[in-house]
Amino acid sequence: MRLGVLDVGSNTVHLLVVDAHRGARPLPAYSHKAELRLAELLDEGGAISPDGIDRLVSAVQEAREVAEEKGVEDVLPFATSAVREASNAESVLARVAEETGVKLRVLSGEDEARLTFLAARRWFGWSAGQLMCVDIGGGSLEIGYGIDEEPDVAVSLALGAGRLTAGWLPGDPPNAADVRALRRHVRAEIARTVGVFSRLGPPDHVVATSKTFKQLARLAGAPGGGEGLYVQRELGRKTLEARVPELAGMTAAERAGLPGVSEGRARQLLAGALVAEGVMDLFGVEAVEICPWALREGVILRRLDQLAVA
Repeated sequence: MRLGVLDVGSNTVHLLVVDAHRGARPLPAYSHKAELRLAELLDEGGAISPDGIDRLVSAVQEAREVAEEKGVEDVLPFATSAVREASNAESVLARVAEETGVKLRVLSGEDEARLTFLAARRWFGWSAGQLMCVDIGGGSLEIGYGIDEEPDVAVSLALGAGRLTAGWLPGDPPNAADVRALRRHVRAEIARTVGVFSRLGPPDHVVATSKTFKQLARLAGAPGGGEGLYVQRELGRKTLEARVPELAGMTAAERAGLPGVSEGRARQLLAGALVAEGVMDLFGVEAVEICPWALREGVILRRLDQLAVA
């Protein structure tokens, strides 16, 4: 069957169309994106601005029309941290539903971590053993850890690259004092969770998802996207630590000129790098392997599992 997953994230509204059935990997058929950066469109009270709401409604309506054109049988629409944590979330969801007919399901941070972990587990399989999965989004950081398809621990922290950039790094290039302050904040937040994971013992395999990790791995010398999904891509901690000061000294335009870095993500790449560095350092991880699947694939896989049960 042809499924569509509509992901209203903190950076983009992304419709992924796949041909899928239980027992087979979902095959991507079409991808449609609108870059909104909702995490940066919040007012001082934490509400999504009127302009942000207008743009969101328009993007969801366009995605719905694309899904119809592509023959999608079932659309799985969801929203993550930018909508979840907005002070006007209820009114935003109501307006989207009224004007587009799309009822967005708001995922909790723990749901995000669990579904992303499921996607990583299915990608790497049981041979990965005790698995740790890290995802840096625009609004939040998710970490899942466990031996089965459901993680034993799943946490979500308000350490998304877009959120941190908007709140902590106003300069371009950023002020050195602001970078140091953000680094302290990131590490203090991550450190609070380390003990919860440590009780489960060291992971056998550590993987990372998200555009942030993919771009950082590309900067570290990993193969580009043109090499295909099945080429192994890694990000080493020492290499990342060496690149962070370079990223801190660049403007967003200069970062956009780096291999694998998109113009839309260039400004928030430094904040994402500080989060990745903090996770790898505080958890004692020397390298992470990049997983091509993430939250959207997790949503699709969970849906297919539910169809099989029904």
